[in-house]
Amino acid sequence: MATQLRAGDPADTTALTAIDVTDPGLYAHDNWRPWFARLRRDAPVHYCADSPFGPYWSVCNHADIQAVEARPDLFSSSHVFGGITVVDLFGEFNLPQFIAMDRPRHGEQRRVVAPSFGPSEIARMAQSVRQRTVELLDTLPFDTEFDWVDTVSIELTTQMLAILFDFPWEDRRKLTLWSDWGGDIEAALNPATKDVRQQHLIDMTNYFDRLFAERKALPPTADLVSLMAHSDAMGDMDFQERMGNLILLIVGGNDTTRNSMSGAAHAFHQYPGQWQKLIDDPAKIPAAVPEVIRWQTPLAHMRRTCVADTEVGGQMIKAGDKVVMWYISGNRDESVFPDAERLDIGRPNARRHLAFGFGVHRCVGARLAELQIQILFEEMLKRRMTVTVTGEPEYVAQSFVHGYRKLPVVIRRH
Repeated sequence: MATQLRAGDPADTTALTAIDVTDPGLYAHDNWRPWFARLRRDAPVHYCADSPFGPYWSVCNHADIQAVEARPDLFSSSHVFGGITVVDLFGEFNLPQFIAMDRPRHGEQRRVVAPSFGPSEIARMAQSVRQRTVELLDTLPFDTEFDWVDTVSIELTTQMLAILFDFPWEDRRKLTLWSDWGGDIEAALNPATKDVRQQHLIDMTNYFDRLFAERKALPPTADLVSLMAHSDAMGDMDFQERMGNLILLIVGGNDTTRNSMSGAAHAFHQYPGQWQKLIDDPAKIPAAVPEVIRWQTPLAHMRRTCVADTEVGGQMIKAGDKVVMWYISGNRDESVFPDAERLDIGRPNARRHLAFGFGVHRCVGARLAELQIQILFEEMLKRRMTVTVTGEPEYVAQSFVHGYRKLPVVIRRH
């Protein structure tokens, strides 16, 4: 097995064959940057022969990631091959979901939910997003420490999910619980937690099944549960497929935006001059949003399975090989984003980031995520809020969801 990396190990001198960037310690200690810098320099398409997830290829630079994403017929997303994360979920843990499907089934199911994220729906939801953001920000204390993750990031994104699903408001934190378990690939692999995780997902599906039955008996509405319940492509999914698509929508709609909001607070604390630029000129906010998402990259990777021998970045990939596209690395590719580690709200090409994916599987809710972050910044500036991080962040210890468990902060008036 590849040697487990430690926070203090030297990235520049460790043998390439010993590097396994799925090691959760790299993310728990926020020590992933030098390892991906090494791979981009010395082995941008890198083979790890032995890891807790089995052998896999890492694709680390921007151009090669796009090249893999652009060939969905050659690099499959299908759950049949194990899905879209580095962990292979087979048997009872194999969750069909439209992100883990190939054409044409992927397109058929994606089209069912896409109207909820179209321009007219985004415009309609903007008022609700702003109202919820205003109500929450007006409860935050100045000059008193609190956890930004739970108080702001989780609450705002969970509220948004509840609106999208027309989910019972008093139960909305169930969505947070299910998102945390559903996106945790380490829990899916660990014998001590995999059954606990599976039970949470069963509970989630049973809860939503009651909502599906209620909505199916009523005329169609615009919420996601009603759209799925009344559609030909998704109305008669089996239990596992319902579970898979629900966890996709919950993790996609919660963890990604939530960790970008937490990343924003941390990034602007580290680069206070960038927040000052927004204070001086709030018109820069729309340009700042994609840069914050690039800097954070809330999902570290996506996985594909090669279905025919081919070459990527000068390396021969065999049919059946697992190919992991490291968005977290592609978004630090200096050939595309000079001085990539620095947050720069004026970065002219920030929208070239890979955090939403690329090609046919690009995130269906990308615009809604951007809207939520933009409104958060707008309303913070109206209240003259500047966030200061007051202690060490607690990071998610896994290589799929890239985020924060806790971020102690104080808000001061600028």
